[in-house]
Amino acid sequence: MTGLDFNHLLSLLPALQSGMAMTARITLIAIVVGILWGTLLAVARLSPVRAIAWLATSYVNLFRSVPLVMVILWFFLIVPQLVHALFGNAVEDIRFTSALVAFSLFEAAYYSEIMRAGILSVPRGQFDAGLALGFTRRQTLRLIILPQAFRNMLPLLLTQAIILFQDTSLVYVIGLSDFFGTSYKLGDRDGLLVEMLLMAGAVYFLISFLASQLVARLHKKRIR
Repeated sequence: MTGLDFNHLLSLLPALQSGMAMTARITLIAIVVGILWGTLLAVARLSPVRAIAWLATSYVNLFRSVPLVMVILWFFLIVPQLVHALFGNAVEDIRFTSALVAFSLFEAAYYSEIMRAGILSVPRGQFDAGLALGFTRRQTLRLIILPQAFRNMLPLLLTQAIILFQDTSLVYVIGLSDFFGTSYKLGDRDGLLVEMLLMAGAVYFLISFLASQLVARLHKKRIR
């Protein structure tokens, strides 16, 4: 090991920034899609229609029982064929698209459980009050129950987002140049693999630690 001097690190910053941008894109898009799809799954799991509840439960149990890295590889093999059949060669970065699909669908299973707990945390009287005011079941759920569920579960939703940010490093298995993948490739190329991986670990730790502190502060404010 020759050591990672500051001047050499500066020369690598553009590539590292590009990798972090890729990580941020995957994280943010997967959070939005995961929460939206997860909320629909949570509502479906609580549906009085048994078939709908069973399908949603099966989906959640499937994705929660399979390692994320395996899901990423599944969709890396499946998505390109589906995209090619539907859109031809219109999608340029198929690895990025595969990773987005994998993370969004996988995280939705976890967000679903969080949102289901949030919905169940709202007193039943709130739902009955909405119906008494003339709202339909859908309106009551959308206007009264879900906003309260989101507020109740916000710290857990943000905590899951931190976990998602850390898990994005697994996209290296499909050769996607996220922050971890870029750090690994640069370290391997320059003979500084240990130093670059230590630096990448420190960056992940710092971002995750600061984000977790913000979540803890938010949680303390809510319980006061």
